[in-house]
Amino acid sequence: MATYTRGQPNPSLGDNKLGSMVIEIIEKKFEYLRKENTLNIRTALLIGTTTGLSGILANFLFRHCFKVKHDALKTYASLTTLPVLSTLITYKFLVTDPLYSGNISMEECALRSSLVGIVCGVLYPTGLAFSKNGRLAVKYHTVPLPPKGRVLHHWMMLSQTDIKGMLIPLVFQIAFGVFLGIKHYEIFQSTLEKTEHED
Repeated sequence: MATYTRGQPNPSLGDNKLGSMVIEIIEKKFEYLRKENTLNIRTALLIGTTTGLSGILANFLFRHCFKVKHDALKTYASLTTLPVLSTLITYKFLVTDPLYSGNISMEECALRSSLVGIVCGVLYPTGLAFSKNGRLAVKYHTVPLPPKGRVLHHWMMLSQTDIKGMLIPLVFQIAFGVFLGIKHYEIFQSTLEKTEHED
């Protein structure tokens, strides 16, 4: 049985204060992590949605160009999901992870974000739509086959106007990527300053 002499502080009171301080610090950290994860998910989903829409547009343009009527659901599904998934992964590795490790400036964040939009939102969907619909066009004979030795030239001339149609998503992805990268950096910095101030 423990005995306490007069004048000694009760150890349970000190433990309670310490415990409540630890719980308060942990709650603040969890709130910070929740806000941080929400920001990352929203940003990645925004840019992923725009790349998915670019994939739909690219598929529509090349299906029209190559006069393909078959396997519509298959090509639209792959040209919507693959650019979105590649964007989410690429944005995490090129923008989010360097941002949270402190190895990136605001300009670099905007540049990397726009590069993710260009590669995953324009180049990848355009190439994917070209290859998938080109194979279907050859399989179902909806366009004339190229002469020997001029295959690349034939396909480029056939899809020239549709490739120009992808300039609209290109401009949009550049502008949206820069805007989103700057916003992501600013929100991250303000959240970081608030948590440092609270600590």
